[in-house]
Amino acid sequence: MSVGNVNTEGDKKNNFPWQFKMLRGLQAIIDVLSGTATPVVRTFAVNRSTGAWTNTTPIYSISVANVGTATGTVNGTDLKTGEIINLEAGSPNNVFAANYVALNATGTEFLITTVK
Repeated sequence: MSVGNVNTEGDKKNNFPWQFKMLRGLQAIIDVLSGTATPVVRTFAVNRSTGAWTNTTPIYSISVANVGTATGTVNGTDLKTGEIINLEAGSPNNVFAANYVALNATGTEFLITTVK
């Protein structure tokens, strides 16, 4: 693969942008495998809630465990006693927006772990 095709041979087109993007992607893979990639630094927090709770800042992941004796809700869906929900935004650059996750532990207790 060349870094860029000029209008002298082949399909007579310039595909430099695509090829350059592929080379950068290969370099990123090499960096990860060799341990030279810059890590994404994350922090976590553990909270207990017996009432309403909403994330006030963007979060990368959240785990909610109902450790109480009654049913609570996660974004309007029941979370019964003993159930656990784990949510992850998917990739290091994705996050759940502030005020996106709404928990209601009224009458029960939630153990909430977030990663920012």
